[in-house]
Parts: sequence; structure tokens; C-alpha cells
Amino acid sequence: MAQFRLQGSRVLAVDLTGDSVKAKNGAMVAYEGEMTFKKRTGGGEGLRGMVTRRLTGEQMAVMEVKGHGTCYFADRASEINLVSLRGEKLYVESSNLLCTDSALRTGTSFTGLRGSSQGNGLFTTTVEGTGQAALVSAGTAVVLRVTPQTPLQVDPGAYIAHTGGLKQHFQAGVNFRALIGESGGESFQIRFEGDGLVYVQPSERNTIGGEV
Repeated sequence: MAQFRLQGSRVLAVDLTGDSVKAKNGAMVAYEGEMTFKKRTGGGEGLRGMVTRRLTGEQMAVMEVKGHGTCYFADRASEINLVSLRGEKLYVESSNLLCTDSALRTGTSFTGLRGSSQGNGLFTTTVEGTGQAALVSAGTAVVLRVTPQTPLQVDPGAYIAHTGGLKQHFQAGVNFRALIGESGGESFQIRFEGDGLVYVQPSERNTIGGEV
């Protein structure tokens, strides 16, 4: 299995010994050794993945890197966060997914109205299985624990990913910016309930649902 390690906080080094990884297209900045590269399309593998892409418009461009040596990946000097999966499923915004073990299965999942808050349709990318994934964030991400006793509200533009048995609701509420007089429209939040982890970045993307 490929070995993921961070070089600082903004470059991912992946050691390959004949195995492969899937990475965001254009994210490789250097490599050592003998490598082959193959362009692929996100949204899931096989016939099901093709149908899903047609229905959802999920067109994440990825490349498969295979060989012997070390590849280095980065994305516009973004911070990189490593996530180890042991059979569970990771839900992640496609723009925040940098690289995954080839053993991990990728697909899409219906997320209700939360997806529309990103302006990316009603679906989000899923990564499932055993292995490592690398996420990027604008600034150092924080990992927040959600329990049945402590639900969590998140600004849609700051959300990156989540794992665990969480239910999410897209709801009208007080926009965080509105509290300091920077927003005048109706605002929305994502409410997470259950037991799991939520990854949040300290810089917001531009969203449709942040204020309408």
C-alpha cells in the first residue's frame, strides 16, 4: 500500500512500490523514480459511476499514478490534512480531495439541500474502504467532534468533510457574518447530529447558500 507523509504542511509525499494512487488532476509537482500516469474521471468507477456522473454532473478530474518511487502533490499552497480510513466512509467536497489510496472506492452521495449550498448540485464525493486520503484546506483545518449531546452548526463555505454516523440538515438560521453587520440576506447553516467528526477550514468558499 502507498505510504503518505507530509513534507511541511503543504506538500504531500507518496512512496510507491508498484502500487498506485488517485490524485487531483494537475496536483503533482514533482516525482522521483519510474511512474506512469493515466487520466480518470471522478464520480465513481464502472457503469454506475458513468451513470452517476450523467445524473449529478460530478466531473472531478483525477489521475492515476503508478510505479516505483516518490510523488509529490500540492494544490495552490493549501494546507494538507491526512485521514486514515478503516472501513468507514468519508464524505468530502470534491474540490478539497487531493489524493487517495487506489484501494479506496470513490463515488457520489445524495446530501439533500446541503449540496446546493455549495453551488455544486445535490451530491458530494464519497471515499470508502481501508487506506489513506489527503484533503486540502484554506488554512489549517480543525476537526470537530459531534456527539448525540453536542450537535454542531457549520457555515456551508467552511465545511470540508465528515465521517461517522452523522445526519445533516440544511437549515435557515443566523449567518455568522450577519452578527457583525456584513450580511443582509437570509442565511443558511449545516446542522450535524449523531456521532462523528467534521472537518472545517478557517476560510470560506463563495457559496450560493451562505446568503440568499
